[in-house]
Amino acid sequence: MEDCLAKKMEITVSEAEKRTGRNAMNIQETYTAYLIETRAVESQSEGQCAPVESLWRRYSEFELLRNYLSVTYPHIVVPPLPEKRADFVWHKLSADNMDPDFVERRRIGLENFLLRVASHPVLCQDKIFYAFLMQEAGWKEMVNETGFQLKADSRLKALNATFRVKNPDKRFTELKHYSDELQSVISHLLRVRARVADRLYGVYKVHGNYGRVFSEWSAIEKEMGDGLQSAGHHMDVYAASIDDILEEEEHYADQLKEYLFYAEALRAVCRKHELMQYDLEMAAQDLTSKKQQCEELATGTVRTFSLKGMTSKLFGQETPEQREAKIKVLEEQIQEGEEQLKSKNLEGRDFVKSAWADIERFKEQKNHDLKEALISYAVMQISMCKKGIQVWTNAKECFSKM
Repeated sequence: MEDCLAKKMEITVSEAEKRTGRNAMNIQETYTAYLIETRAVESQSEGQCAPVESLWRRYSEFELLRNYLSVTYPHIVVPPLPEKRADFVWHKLSADNMDPDFVERRRIGLENFLLRVASHPVLCQDKIFYAFLMQEAGWKEMVNETGFQLKADSRLKALNATFRVKNPDKRFTELKHYSDELQSVISHLLRVRARVADRLYGVYKVHGNYGRVFSEWSAIEKEMGDGLQSAGHHMDVYAASIDDILEEEEHYADQLKEYLFYAEALRAVCRKHELMQYDLEMAAQDLTSKKQQCEELATGTVRTFSLKGMTSKLFGQETPEQREAKIKVLEEQIQEGEEQLKSKNLEGRDFVKSAWADIERFKEQKNHDLKEALISYAVMQISMCKKGIQVWTNAKECFSKM
């Protein structure tokens, strides 16, 4: 962590800007661009004012970066991006992806994504990531030159590999259950939080009505007028604070959503391992088959029914020379297969070792982050309750002075 980029560079996504342009299909579109600003930390510690480097990126470029990282580092739980369109939205808020409040929350989420990558011991050292922060022109071409898309396309068969792996690794099976449970629990938390926000909104609106009633009532009461007006003022101030509170609530909801999306990143690591395991099993099966063919040719016996065996019976046996030539080819293929199998075994062991180290790092990060978020949310709720008690204490004092 001492050498990570986050220790050497300040990274911020400082603003968002609505733009209009033409896409690859030459169709007019409206999109949001985000300003990324970076500043070296070292020169600041030496008392110098480091210059700020800045460039604009679209959300689609953040997506391209994350796709590249996911394919290039299959053993890593790559940090997720904030949602492109609002999900688990409390119904009083806009789900429009161009809504200013949503764009602002996404700006914060994109900054958090960059800081997560910059703090990761492996991802922070990637040259494509560094270029994403520093080089606006030609960055997409640089990514495409890596050929990562070809690797990504070839791994689509991973979707079906799960059903064909004969000996799945129990640790990754358990990890998949863990990610499913994480997603289920956080989804439930987000739904509960939306219901709490709805009730909270109702409570504050009731206080707004109290404020209006007390203010109108004060106009027709001579002796009680001042007390009623003061009480109404306290109610109005309390009701007006709902927007700030709900905005703070959305911040905690976004922290939960990040781990909702992290669950999919965990499953992606599981799928990549399943694909490697499937390739390993296929290589072992192919090697076993070739060894059996070689043995049958050498001994002249066929242990299993095959079309080749039937052909020999119908049209006669092969000559010794032909058999020797086939045995030689098979022996070469067996040698290649054994080397390939050894290589895949080593690759699999390295993957498991690296993946498990990163999963442990992720779990530690998750425990810390969710604990902080839930404690902060509880403290906020307690603070709101205290504020409500204070409002009614003040109102009681106003009523007692009448």
